[in-house]
Amino acid sequence: MPQSDVAIVGAGIVGLAHAWMAARRGKSVVVFERDHAAISASVRNFGMIWPIGQPVGERAETAFRSRDLWLELGQKKVLDVEQCGSIHLAHHEDELAVLEEFCGLAEFDVRMVKPQQVTHHHPLANPEGLQGGMASDAELRVNPRVASQRIAAWLAEQHGVEFQFETQIISVADRRLESSDGRTWTAGRIVICSGSDLKTLFPDVFAESGLRPCQLQMMRSTARSDIQAGLPHLASGLTLRHYESFRVCPTLTTLKKRIAEQTPELDQYGIHVMTSSFPDGRVILGDSHVYGADISPFSSEVIDEVMLRELQKVFRLPTWDLEERWSGVYAKHSELPIFQQEVEDGVHLFAGPGGAGMTMSFGLAERAWQRWE
Repeated sequence: MPQSDVAIVGAGIVGLAHAWMAARRGKSVVVFERDHAAISASVRNFGMIWPIGQPVGERAETAFRSRDLWLELGQKKVLDVEQCGSIHLAHHEDELAVLEEFCGLAEFDVRMVKPQQVTHHHPLANPEGLQGGMASDAELRVNPRVASQRIAAWLAEQHGVEFQFETQIISVADRRLESSDGRTWTAGRIVICSGSDLKTLFPDVFAESGLRPCQLQMMRSTARSDIQAGLPHLASGLTLRHYESFRVCPTLTTLKKRIAEQTPELDQYGIHVMTSSFPDGRVILGDSHVYGADISPFSSEVIDEVMLRELQKVFRLPTWDLEERWSGVYAKHSELPIFQQEVEDGVHLFAGPGGAGMTMSFGLAERAWQRWE
């Protein structure tokens, strides 16, 4: 029966974060993934490392630590990591008020920028009605389509991490794992990072965990060679009501009231629009958030139409032709940055970073291993 120091279920970004932190400590590590590669939440996102969205305190500190670790991967040539930064756009007075208040709190290294400064540095910002913006240099960009595969290959080559792809783990007990084809493994510590599929292995724990599934819809524009590399992420004023960091601003109440009264469908579908521009000229656009029982196996054309309507208000693309649309499901906890529980001695559940998996996973995994060791 194969044995290792650490076994990890799930080769998405959360599982890879744990594999890296364990390998850094000299542990022998095996990672199990039911598919040929991580193809769920870790590839269906903007590729944003987004510390600006985390509330001040431990969460922001964890996000910035994750940022440092992403930069380390870039320095090691594991994958391209762009230090692109971000700009939040204000096309309404109440959005501008929130951004100015947020800057005044001096909790993050951010600065207000004039409309002409925004449009000079970012051709995708719609100048019509633009009242200003808030710039941050902290945010990073990675390609989510290749990030997990590149990290996994590096961990295997440089750290000796073993990967068992196309291996469905159906049972975990007494530090023993069993796959659907009858093979078994043992490990000194087991970390379950199976995301929204946590209920497959531990349905009772999942039911009591406070985790709930969230479905998103996103899209990608066709390639355009005239979009330059290194452009900052762009976020609309709608984003201010989505990320927890902005909840410290009393002016946010006015913004949320306007949206609820004038465009209630945005709250109904959890829509806040953003763009991430890649060196090949493609632009990822999104997104929406539908929770729990409202999730459907079918993508909603209505949601896509509303997203496109809002995207076209604040962004200006060379073409609005789309080459891809997709949906995804991830687990999210209403209060915790991630759900953690030791279900038995040496067996840890670690799932549900919500939409902040790329931003938070490395820092969260590092903190967990500091506790465990």
